[in-house]
Amino acid sequence: MEKMLVGCFLLVLGQILLLLPTEARERPPWRSISRGRHARTHPQMALLESSCENKRADLVFIIDSSRSVNTHDYAKVKEFIVDILQFLDIGPDVTRVGLLQYGSTVKNEFSLKTFKRRSEVERAVKRMRHLSTGTMTGLAIQYALNIAFSEAEGARPLRENVLRVIMIVTDGRPQDSVAEVAAKARDTGILIFAIGVGQVDLNTLKAIGSEPHEDHVFLVANFSQMESLTSVFQNKLCTVHMCSILEHHCAHFCINTPGSYVCRCKQGYILNSDQMTCRIQDLCAAEDHGCEQLCVNVLGSFVCQCYSGFTLAEDGKRCVAVDYCASENHGCEHECVNADGSYFCRCPKGFALNPDKKTCTKIDFCASSHHGCQHECVNIGDSYSCRCLKGFTLNPDKKTCRKLDSCALGDHGCEHSCVSSEDSFVCQCFEGYILREDGKTCRRKDVCQTVNHGCEHICVNSDESYICKCLEGFQLAEDGKHCRRKDVCKSTYHGCEHICVNRGNSYICKCSEGFVLAEDGRRCKRCTEGPIDLVFVIDGSKSLGEENFEIVKQFVAGIIDSLAVSPKAARVGLLQYSTQVRTEFTLRNFNSAKDMKKAVAHMKYMGKGSMTGLALKHMFERSFTQVEGARPLSTRVPRVAIVFTDGRAQDDVSEWASKAQANGITMYAVGVGKAIEEELQEIASEPTDKHLFYAEDFSTMGEISEKLKKGICEALEDSDGSQDSPAGELPKKGHQPTESEPVTINIRDLLSCSNFAVQHRYLFEEDNVSQSTQKLFHSTKSSGSPLEEKHDQCKCENLIMFQNLANEEVRKLTQRLEEMTQRMEALENRLRYR
Repeated sequence: MEKMLVGCFLLVLGQILLLLPTEARERPPWRSISRGRHARTHPQMALLESSCENKRADLVFIIDSSRSVNTHDYAKVKEFIVDILQFLDIGPDVTRVGLLQYGSTVKNEFSLKTFKRRSEVERAVKRMRHLSTGTMTGLAIQYALNIAFSEAEGARPLRENVLRVIMIVTDGRPQDSVAEVAAKARDTGILIFAIGVGQVDLNTLKAIGSEPHEDHVFLVANFSQMESLTSVFQNKLCTVHMCSILEHHCAHFCINTPGSYVCRCKQGYILNSDQMTCRIQDLCAAEDHGCEQLCVNVLGSFVCQCYSGFTLAEDGKRCVAVDYCASENHGCEHECVNADGSYFCRCPKGFALNPDKKTCTKIDFCASSHHGCQHECVNIGDSYSCRCLKGFTLNPDKKTCRKLDSCALGDHGCEHSCVSSEDSFVCQCFEGYILREDGKTCRRKDVCQTVNHGCEHICVNSDESYICKCLEGFQLAEDGKHCRRKDVCKSTYHGCEHICVNRGNSYICKCSEGFVLAEDGRRCKRCTEGPIDLVFVIDGSKSLGEENFEIVKQFVAGIIDSLAVSPKAARVGLLQYSTQVRTEFTLRNFNSAKDMKKAVAHMKYMGKGSMTGLALKHMFERSFTQVEGARPLSTRVPRVAIVFTDGRAQDDVSEWASKAQANGITMYAVGVGKAIEEELQEIASEPTDKHLFYAEDFSTMGEISEKLKKGICEALEDSDGSQDSPAGELPKKGHQPTESEPVTINIRDLLSCSNFAVQHRYLFEEDNVSQSTQKLFHSTKSSGSPLEEKHDQCKCENLIMFQNLANEEVRKLTQRLEEMTQRMEALENRLRYR
């Protein structure tokens, strides 16, 4: 109803106009409207006053803040903006205002949702600071299109037909392309006014501004003349826009023009002859689509497809016959054979195909009762053979078996004597000898117990003799009997895998270069085997290209190969960014390098813009959260991000790079080709010479990969707070026993080590303590300095000596038991044969 009333009102005004003199009906030159070929004109609109009251519009100023604009001119620009604001009806339900200024990067001063009153907007304009950098005009328009006019930043939905306006002011030639991105903005329904100051190329302004250019493109000699445009813009911004008051019937978009409107279609569609409805653009109708078999239209493009039994080749055009057996999913256990339009499975000789038509089962020839073997039947290849039990041999008929005398064969290998058993034999030794571990040869019994060996610490049997050995921490003297103390690293079993370093009364373990100390303080592991949370942030912009994107994927796979990927060691995530950010996988998705590399190989190239700052924001806010698999900060697991880019970012990177570094994330920046050095320096952690890598092309990616691996290794070494922690502590000692003094251990000290006492309680039974043990250990105090009676610690050094001797006693007792068992078995054999 309201729109009908407006139409009637316009008709009445038109009739009044006809009654006026010709001069009064003529429009002034600055109000002239240039109609497009298909524009729907409404002459009555020219009579309406230029009033912005209750005017619904979303207006974004884009201001050139490059170094070519001096301080005085920058102030003139701000005055011009304030003058424009005076005739706008600013509020959430009427006109919303946002402002961007740009140089080498884009700075969002305030968005469409920030302020609700004119006074607030004016204060924000007056507080603006000059950027004084480059002139990235195209980048600023791209930012406005993608972000400033998004609903999240306060723009009203397109379905509400609210006028969207960009007013851009520039004084120089852009350092990037503007025509394509400006056309995209205009195609979405945004009205662009381009204002050039000074020596600006008029063709550049026309590439930016809306048509007709005489209504939307302006060029003034200097910044002082900008105030002359205030009244012009009051007229243009406040004119009633037809899309908002008439039933325009546009199927997709209605675009306001001065005094009229035109219809536009979404990308992938073209306008029908009625200039209102749209149809999908039939790109397959062109003869040069190149598809070998089928061409299928999709929005804004087309895809090639193939007939059944064929698949699309890598060029996306040709079709090749499907090799069903080449797929890993055919399921054949042995052999896959292609058939017409399908495949079948086949088994080798000696196997039969199972009912599932996939797997094979070996034919069991022995399952038949007709094999004739007396003892055992054994399947071999595609036949069988007979085998006899132990102690029997196969007769010439290859079926039956006859019993053997194992010892009579002469190949038993017994050094002393062979005794046949039921189906085998056993070796036995002469009196005074015992059987060795090989069960064949013999050695003399315990020499250490039968002679006065004179060993100060330990006597060890060796064939038909003995040797003296020393306890841990001691070494044998030249006489081969007595023992003297070694240095700490040599006198104890330190367990250091690489290097033992003496430190006072103790020692520490250290590792060789390229290794870090493991959690047990003794073993060493390669630095890349340590725990780390690593996130790749990969540039997938259009400038990279699909071939170079494959090189980047190989680069990522190489870094992953150097890591020990597991939930307890290295966790890896990956983001790809372009105009948007896509999480390829998080830190919790994969537990193996194999699965992770497969995900990298299948990663699809995005191929659009380069919003590096947006990717860093995503990485900082989400990728290193526990929800996505990062370990808590309390675990002190290093957090590392590797950012790869090949060109200039279309947004600001410094804010989120600084936040990531301040929150303990080590940032590596890898730039190739047209990457901007100042952006790489903002991304990389300090010192930048260790965290920033640049190459002119992709030929040196291998060198960068090796440097990165070394850098990650150093980061892990620096983060390991326990690398030089002592691997073992020796107790402080008073008097050390000399070579001639007997070593004394107090039974109370042994009992204070509860685990030791329980495990070796049999050693305290009087019958089980050997003469050599009693000689070295007794419960009375020695003639030297007495041991302190402490119930809260073990006397480690004496305890080690005691345990070694205890182990020797256990070995001797076990040996005696074996000898007694053998004698009993021999006696039983003799009685059996009698």
